[in-house]
Amino acid sequence: MTSASNKNLLLELFVEELPPKALKKLGEAFAAVLADSLKAQGLAAAESVATPFASPRRLAVQLTDVAPKAADRSVQQKLMPVAVALDASGNATPALLKKLAGVGADASVVPQLKRLPDGKAEALFLDMVVPGVALAEGLQKALDEALAKLPIPKVMTYQLADGWSDVKFVRPAHSLLALHGSDVVQVYALGLNAGRETRGHRFEAAVERLQIESADSYARQLAEQGAVIASFTERRAELLRQLQAAAAKEGLKPIEDEALLDEVTALVERPNVLTCQFETEFLAVPQECLILTMKANQKYFPLLDGEGRLTHKFLVVSNIKPADASAVIGGNERVVRPRLSDAKFFFDQDRKKSLADRVSGLAKVVYHGKLGTQGERVERVRAIAKAIAEMLGGGALTAQVDQAAHLAKADLLTDMVGEFPELQGIMGGYYARHDGLAEAVAFAIEDHYKPRFAGDELPRNEVGLIVALADKLETLVGLFGIGQLPTGDKDPFALRRHALGVVRMLSERAGSLGLDALIQAAVPAFGSQIQDPTAALADFIFDRLAGALREQGYSAKEVDAVLALRPQRLADVGQRLAAVRTFAALPEAESLAAANKRIANILKKVETPVEARIDAALLTEAAEQHLATALKNVQPIADSLFHAGQYEASLRELAMLKGPVDAFFDGVMVNAEDPALRANRLGLLKTLHEAMNRVADLSRLAS
Repeated sequence: MTSASNKNLLLELFVEELPPKALKKLGEAFAAVLADSLKAQGLAAAESVATPFASPRRLAVQLTDVAPKAADRSVQQKLMPVAVALDASGNATPALLKKLAGVGADASVVPQLKRLPDGKAEALFLDMVVPGVALAEGLQKALDEALAKLPIPKVMTYQLADGWSDVKFVRPAHSLLALHGSDVVQVYALGLNAGRETRGHRFEAAVERLQIESADSYARQLAEQGAVIASFTERRAELLRQLQAAAAKEGLKPIEDEALLDEVTALVERPNVLTCQFETEFLAVPQECLILTMKANQKYFPLLDGEGRLTHKFLVVSNIKPADASAVIGGNERVVRPRLSDAKFFFDQDRKKSLADRVSGLAKVVYHGKLGTQGERVERVRAIAKAIAEMLGGGALTAQVDQAAHLAKADLLTDMVGEFPELQGIMGGYYARHDGLAEAVAFAIEDHYKPRFAGDELPRNEVGLIVALADKLETLVGLFGIGQLPTGDKDPFALRRHALGVVRMLSERAGSLGLDALIQAAVPAFGSQIQDPTAALADFIFDRLAGALREQGYSAKEVDAVLALRPQRLADVGQRLAAVRTFAALPEAESLAAANKRIANILKKVETPVEARIDAALLTEAAEQHLATALKNVQPIADSLFHAGQYEASLRELAMLKGPVDAFFDGVMVNAEDPALRANRLGLLKTLHEAMNRVADLSRLAS
């Protein structure tokens, strides 16, 4: 498509400060939709490159290789069925003439129309040339579409300069810039006509209004004359470079936080990183508190030493670059001090009351209208945790688990967690140590919300693992028991995340626990408050497990085959999947999977239950005798390997049955007229089916 008239295109919307947490997504969406629309209209080549620009006060995109006018297109326009278009004499009907007028043609083209098959009948088609759209028209359409599809978190309404018209957008817009090469493209949006003017940095631009020469000079002119790094990606990279350099100068490292890095990039037009410090006495406060208040409230980057410990130095990102930065540094140091003082005050006050003394207050905190208070919830978690501890050993473990479960939610009533809910559990661990509790209990209180998200670490010790399992099971069982299930993308209680947490803990750390047994151990804690949700909840958890396994690269058939058996020990699932994958690669696999499917279908059609029992005296056919003998030889070995957890070897042993199974179906009539023979053959198939489907339901592998 490239030609001499093709040029790069630049479109910019200059606005008031955009919401920082949404800026990156807004910039990417604006560029992507605009580029896709221009490509779809034939104005931009498929290989045209879209470069998004997004700064606090602008959304822009540069698109390479854009034509001033799209190429004309030859199209074949379907008109209508021949029976409707032509009368008995073959002349055009009024309906056809009306249709032709609608596409810009008249009766003179009737002889040129083509009769082509269209389903069961014939239709008339017109070959016509559709003129390519001009850039101004196509860009207007693309701009309207891009603005309509922006993922705006919250729309605001503002009035235009005429005093009458209202506009809805994320922030008030002040100018629109559209250049094709060096030529202005006449488009309109949000009450603005496009030109070549924009503005640079609010305080440090060399000129108040920049006249952009061409689409290619945009980023350079903004940087040189406007003191703005327009590209979000380049500005972020420069910010990160400065952060690392400033930290290295102090022999420290900045805290890693991608979300904070994105947010601060969206707050500045040209970053200037400065080093500040606070009084060392504040380091007596848990570092999680100080880090959170500096990040959340001030958007500062705390500095850590080589061991990951917080230091009294931190980095600020300024949007200005004065010759003497002391005033900026001093101002930020003054601003952070009250925040740190608040954190120290909360910490000191909280430690005046033990966690145990706070537990009674949970009875006044509502958890759920149908499930009572947080105090009632704590008692349920304790009951479930004690039941799990008994499964895993009892004794001293149960005592520590009960203590941790009893105190785990007490920090919800502290001043620190009231100010920073993100610190729940973490502060409980600190306060438990202050109260003189065992380290295992303190760790369990701190860790009982884990894993909080995909990839998060699991609780560090067995006590914490049990309390975390109990906490998640209490939530799942309780809410499922009152019918409060997730619907579509709505999951207000994060039940999917809780289910995945249970899956991970059972798969990675608590391999001896069975899923149904765990759920059933949790149900009694609710008394008559709920309906038994065991079946529905188990299905829900297995669905989450299936999705996670598919994301790990297992095929839908492999996952379906293993999970169809509802294995209770989730720690075995990985080994079973590996065994199924190995089995599926064997030459015997396809035939045996098909045979399993056939057996399953035969057994389903039998109205009365079939027993897995074989009477050797009723084996009359050579093929069924051969199969029974082979099964008798193979089954004990396969079962022994299965019980030893050697799933792959067990399936390999069963693969030896292919020949006898094929011969059986080739030479034996299962539904014999003699009821005794028929029942015996069904018993043989039932025995075979049970033997072959202990690791996985092999019939699910059949194509």
